[in-house]
Amino acid sequence: MFWTSWFLAALALVLAWPVPVFLARAAWPARAASAAMVLWQSIALAGGLSIIGAMLCYGLVPLGDNLGQGLHALMQIVVGRASLDTLGLVHAFALSAAALLSAHLIFTLWLTFFRIERQRRRHRDLLNILSSPSDDRPDTLVISHQVPVAYCLPGGSRSVTVLSDGLLDLLSPEELRAVLIHEQTHLTQRHHLLLWAFSAWRSALPWLPTSKLAQQAVSSLIEILADEVALRSVSKSTLVTTIALVASGSAQLPADTLIGDNAQKIDTPATTSARLSRLLAPTPALAARTQLLIVAGALLLLAVPTALLLVPGILP
Repeated sequence: MFWTSWFLAALALVLAWPVPVFLARAAWPARAASAAMVLWQSIALAGGLSIIGAMLCYGLVPLGDNLGQGLHALMQIVVGRASLDTLGLVHAFALSAAALLSAHLIFTLWLTFFRIERQRRRHRDLLNILSSPSDDRPDTLVISHQVPVAYCLPGGSRSVTVLSDGLLDLLSPEELRAVLIHEQTHLTQRHHLLLWAFSAWRSALPWLPTSKLAQQAVSSLIEILADEVALRSVSKSTLVTTIALVASGSAQLPADTLIGDNAQKIDTPATTSARLSRLLAPTPALAARTQLLIVAGALLLLAVPTALLLVPGILP
């Protein structure tokens, strides 16, 4: 497992810096948003698995030739049937680091989920006071506010789309339809789960370039995916006008009105600019074969550390 640990460490290093930097600077993800989303998820998962796997494999080097043997021997030490001296200080430190990092990632994932859910409950309680149900749109709440605002609040069967009076007064029926389709796409495609996962990843490892770049990229890609769905039902000019009007309203909101993951959902100027540029100066989508190759490459990337850890004998 010695060479396995070093290979995983090298893979973790590559996925932690050059790969996410190059991907964040690339222009093609906007032309293949779904494939790019899969690739970002694969980079994050493979990177985390490689970091933990490298430390785990190095720590188990004195105890066996593969992960199964090493874990079995480690269990013998834990229950007192073998001496800790077999492990050695450096390898024990590596195992401790792997365990601590794993616990840190899991705890941060849970803590982020708990924080977002608490903020959503608080937000929903405020909406119950400050909003009223739409008369002609199911699962839609209207808040009395002259700033044009639209966002969705996930919550399973209690998910709602929130609109402001200012938005309803400003938009035409077709523009409002574009907004509703866009927000409904976020809910049906479970984009909030992606935001949660990448937000937790960034909170757990804020010093890692992957975590920051991935969160920014995913936030932009989910907007592109929702725009693509909206374009199936409304014209491009309608969507462009809608994006500009809603973005102007979001810019007028004070920071303390953005609660929970809605702060991530409301567009930043950079995201709005990218969305408008993509619509005003469109480039053709990547060929289906190319997108399929990207997805296959993403799956292969995730399979590499998984196979190295689970299949004995791939590397000594």
